[in-house]
Amino acid sequence: MHSMPGNGISAHDASGATDNTHSPDSGNLADATLLRRITSPADVKALSPNTLNELCREIRTTLLHYGHIHGGHIGSNLGMVEATVALHRVFDSPHDRIVFDVSHQSYVHKMLTGRAAAYLDTNRFGDVTGFTNPDESDHDQFVLGHTGTSISLACGLAKTRNMEGPDSGIGNVVAVIGDGSLSSGVAFEGLNNAAEQGGNLIIILNDNEMSIAGDFGGMYGTLARLRASGGTVQPNLFNAFGLDYRYVEHGNDVDALVAAFEEVRNIDHPVVVHIHTLKGAGYDGEPTSSATGIHPSSNLSHCEPWHSDHCNLSDHEPHEGQCEASHWQNPDSAIGKPDDPRKYYGKMAMAALEPRFASEPGLVVISPATPGSNGITHEFRERAGSHYVDTGITESHAVAFAAGIARAGGTPVVATTASFFQRAYDQFFQEMSLNRSRVTVLDFLGGLSGSDNTHSGAYDVAMFANIPGITMLVPTSADEYLADLAWATLPAGADGAPDGPVVIRVPGEAILAAEREPSLLPVTGGRVQVGHPQSTVSTAPDSGSESAAHRVAGATAQPTSGSDPLAWRINQTGSRVAIAGLGNAYPLAEQVAAALTAEHSMKATVIDPRQCTSLDADALESLRDGHELVVTLEDGQLEGGWGEKVTAYYANHHVSDSSRNPRVLNFGAAKEFTDRVPLGELNERYGLTVEQVTEAITRCF
Repeated sequence: MHSMPGNGISAHDASGATDNTHSPDSGNLADATLLRRITSPADVKALSPNTLNELCREIRTTLLHYGHIHGGHIGSNLGMVEATVALHRVFDSPHDRIVFDVSHQSYVHKMLTGRAAAYLDTNRFGDVTGFTNPDESDHDQFVLGHTGTSISLACGLAKTRNMEGPDSGIGNVVAVIGDGSLSSGVAFEGLNNAAEQGGNLIIILNDNEMSIAGDFGGMYGTLARLRASGGTVQPNLFNAFGLDYRYVEHGNDVDALVAAFEEVRNIDHPVVVHIHTLKGAGYDGEPTSSATGIHPSSNLSHCEPWHSDHCNLSDHEPHEGQCEASHWQNPDSAIGKPDDPRKYYGKMAMAALEPRFASEPGLVVISPATPGSNGITHEFRERAGSHYVDTGITESHAVAFAAGIARAGGTPVVATTASFFQRAYDQFFQEMSLNRSRVTVLDFLGGLSGSDNTHSGAYDVAMFANIPGITMLVPTSADEYLADLAWATLPAGADGAPDGPVVIRVPGEAILAAEREPSLLPVTGGRVQVGHPQSTVSTAPDSGSESAAHRVAGATAQPTSGSDPLAWRINQTGSRVAIAGLGNAYPLAEQVAAALTAEHSMKATVIDPRQCTSLDADALESLRDGHELVVTLEDGQLEGGWGEKVTAYYANHHVSDSSRNPRVLNFGAAKEFTDRVPLGELNERYGLTVEQVTEAITRCF
């Protein structure tokens, strides 16, 4: 597919109207004439009814073109084209407040609220976030990137409107939520509160029969029966909450949706409008035949996990099945690239655990959705059977569920991303840690990244490492990662087994790069010795195939007698300065040490702390002799993080001989939210480069 040159229009330029339709490089967007004229919802209202289908077709074409080049949450947006056009046709945003749950499906909304250029013009693709953001537009109510909250947020907006009346400036309040997001506990809390609060509140349930990896939970049988009966069957989940309910079978029919929304506009009580849509509508790799560009197929094909997902933008795109591919679509440029750290180390962990299932009936892998993103493939899930559980988008439940398994004597392993685990803080604190539950947590995407501000993993150490009773391990190699996993999942009562929960921060890009190119570790050459449960087979899978993952060590990892998984590892002994690099920051420690040797003839002590929940007092005391400076490096929030603990240790253990009280320098991230800032730029901002750390060290002498 051809890319289209940008037109220099700002993302906030209401017109987005510079004509690129005759550009020789404009590809299949040459006829997006209606969309280019949409500067606000008022323009949608001004269209004649018989042009709405054409607008939907143009939007769908634009989404597919955008997805090819940029990637994104394409499937959910393709399914919501007609619903979003109908919302802006009927309601009056921003006076009427529209809240998109998780906001994966907000691309079309952005196109219709003055930001179409950011999807039409290739050079503008980075101008808007992948989620709603009030800094971009008054039509966006909240920054949203996690699921289940739209109903609660809408209840809050409606409460203020009800209290203040016309002076509130708020009309209809509309919450948009998908069937996958509805599995979140907070969504049920919102439904419960909405019914009691009363007043105008319109909940649009987008039911496409799909979550990130299938719909899990008893609720979905109820939704299926509602769909099959045209919304008439009882018991009705929403009626049970005391809510009014309407059903729209043809959720990709813009005229039907306009009629349905007109019916509930200005309603005086809460109502659920249940719309049945097709995720990925409009793409099936085949020519389309409808006016809106939707291929004549139905959600029935979604029941077959190996069938077309209606959103696989390239026939040759490798994907984990229809659900994951529909959730996030990589751009064409990513096709064929090696696995990212999540998939690489996720597959590695599953390959290590799988051979144990036959002899350990209590060993269970739990994923609160997003399994494919973390290397938990369809093939693995099929083979695992009851040893794998997807709880749906329910992080709090997943952690408490795991604590229950542990209490019964099982061995649970809970795997998801760092930012998602934030939602389960109370369960980590109470159900898991307070109860000393033998739960193993695989913490993916911890540390700095160029992600949006709702998915940053920079806060995981500050959260996990400060909960009493949790051991947080931060391995710096595949071997140690597998060893940590083997130790954490030792059967209860086994010699040397941990006595409480263990969080393993899955290695990130810096570690994986060093695995693939050992010269990035100039001190050790990549040969980091494992000091506790030891693997025996090679740990170097190829680009990520499952067969390669099965060749990885871990199936037979055993604890080493007398080993201490919490002891710091000193990989190079030097003098004057000691550099400790935590997890993903460890390669930087070696590189700084090499620079100090090469440029300043200074041989530094290099330390891999291996964990961040306690300090190795013996190691810290040993540094008093011959070291004037201790440097800590971490790729997470500095305030409340790990390095400050080292500073506090020396401050609180001052000795009378001032020469034996080393100065401490801490490097890490500021306490801030960052949105799509490239990782290299973040490292520069926080001083986490070889040049910046080296300069700071030499200034101390």
